[in-house]
Amino acid sequence: MNKNLTQKLSKPIIKKVAIIGAGPGGLATAIALKSQGVDVQVYERAQQFRPAGTGLGLAPNGLNALNAIVPGIVETLKSSGCEVNHTVLKNIQGETIRTNQTKYLEQYGQPLLTVWWYRLQQVLASRLPSEIIHLNHRCIGFHQDENGVEVYFDGQKPVHADLLIGADGVNSVIRETLFGEGQPNYIGSMCWRAVIEYHHELFNDYQLVFVKGDKQFMYILNVGGGYTSWISRKFSPDYSLSQNADEVKSRILQELADWDKSFRAVVEATPAEQIWEGPICDRPPLTHWSQARVSLLGDAAHPMAPAMGQGANTTFEDAYELAECFSDSATIEAALTSYEQRRIERTKLIQARSAVGEIRYYDDFTSSNHTQQQQMTLNNDFHKWVYSYKPSVVR
Repeated sequence: MNKNLTQKLSKPIIKKVAIIGAGPGGLATAIALKSQGVDVQVYERAQQFRPAGTGLGLAPNGLNALNAIVPGIVETLKSSGCEVNHTVLKNIQGETIRTNQTKYLEQYGQPLLTVWWYRLQQVLASRLPSEIIHLNHRCIGFHQDENGVEVYFDGQKPVHADLLIGADGVNSVIRETLFGEGQPNYIGSMCWRAVIEYHHELFNDYQLVFVKGDKQFMYILNVGGGYTSWISRKFSPDYSLSQNADEVKSRILQELADWDKSFRAVVEATPAEQIWEGPICDRPPLTHWSQARVSLLGDAAHPMAPAMGQGANTTFEDAYELAECFSDSATIEAALTSYEQRRIERTKLIQARSAVGEIRYYDDFTSSNHTQQQQMTLNNDFHKWVYSYKPSVVR
């Protein structure tokens, strides 16, 4: 064993890490690095943890990464969310077009779980000492030199760290400070969504319902514990936001005016102030995510359209691989170079396919059987490549 590697194994190459963002990606990264003996501090702009976010699909690749970071967590998430065994595709009149029995567990060794973002955040936060999560810390920038990184916050004292990780989402302050790109790219899809305590009648037979309309669709997800996540998206070359919560609710109900009452009912049952309205955005892939002692992770590094449901899943891959790179490397530079080599090409492909998939959602049902068959074969191969990701716990 060479001298550098011996030194590296006996002592972490970083002592203190600052992570911006206490979403699931930031928290998973904190758990992974803390398990290596690193002093990790997480800084979150929200003043408190409160119910927020949408329903997520945790696929085999994301669950494999999470389980490598926190052994046994998949069993916890099964009880916090919902294991999807049956899905259904319906038209807006409520007629069934197709039903599917999911085969994730048989094909990939992990199920498809639907879970509320907030519950996932809480499960991960519970694995960390509360004193390392600092709420009410809105990052406004940083300065780095060869000795470390000084991180600045609005109305709070600066902090010093050996390494800064931006896990602060599609509008990442860390990414903007590094690369100065400006606003994200709107990809022509508007979204309305909420999570409420509600049992949809279709959940007796299916855990995931997909309703396809004209240039518009809706997901209804059982996210466990009696909660339902509904997500509606509409093709819209230009986007405009409503003026207030009541206008948001009346707008989405108007969009669903011709839909079956069982689909409208879940929206009608949602308090107006709980409905999130916004554009679906991504950003162009970066050729590198790091500069010296600063790097990006998750949506800050590779924000993608939600068509493939891979945002959270690839984020957990990032968290696992980043920690492994610091475990396997003798210098910060070597660790971050290795991290980029392992992650950028994979996430670039998934980003691109997600953007195409988002627009393809709005295709009608009338494309030829031959075209559909070709597309299905391509999708199956791609999905197999995505879902088959497995962390090498021992390298």
